Amino acid sequence: MEFHVWEPVYERILADFGFGRAADERARDRLASMTSPFDLDALSGFEGATVAVAGAGPTLAGEAAAAAAADRVVAASSAATTLRDAGIEVDLAVTDLDGAPERLAGMSHGGTPVAVHAHGDNVDALERWVPEFADHRLLATTQAEPAGPVRNFGGFTDGDRAAFLADALGAERLRFVGWGFDDPSLGEMKAKKLGWAERLLYWLESRRGERFGVLDGRREDLVLPTE
Repeated sequence: MEFHVWEPVYERILADFGFGRAADERARDRLASMTSPFDLDALSGFEGATVAVAGAGPTLAGEAAAAAAADRVVAASSAATTLRDAGIEVDLAVTDLDGAPERLAGMSHGGTPVAVHAHGDNVDALERWVPEFADHRLLATTQAEPAGPVRNFGGFTDGDRAAFLADALGAERLRFVGWGFDDPSLGEMKAKKLGWAERLLYWLESRRGERFGVLDGRREDLVLPTE
């Protein structure tokens, strides 16, 4: 996704949460200073593929077989370790370092590419964990304007960023496993972020001309983030 297409949606997200763009840009610049450009050609086999987009919800373990049936798997944060423990190969992990960073770093040294995301309140985590990752398997991302080796493919939470990344890599079909939007145990901030994830997936499916099963029964209550 070109940044000029993403930027108006990004501005709406910042305004809704009261986040500052400058903080995202500082985090982006710090991540840029610690990483090298990532060769997207290393992420082969996505073009024309069915890609499972795995969320870290409580249903994931029971849906692992559906992830295994896909051509490629992109997993959000600790979903990557859950699938790995189930013996399922993960082709790309996506994280802002809020879940299982030590294990994800270990997976990068074992050959798994990891998209590490910088945002305004995870600079300390970047400082702590980025040096632990295999540099040539770390894809640096931001929700702000891309700079240097840090890319922006669209998306806001680990889960919907995983979907936007699969789209950017040429996936023909996206299948969602381990997703849930209505967990009553979630705090207000997490629930609000998942609300944005829903809207962003709604936008992505409309751009792709695809209907995501994870949104079935929910579309009538959704508003595109561009509106």
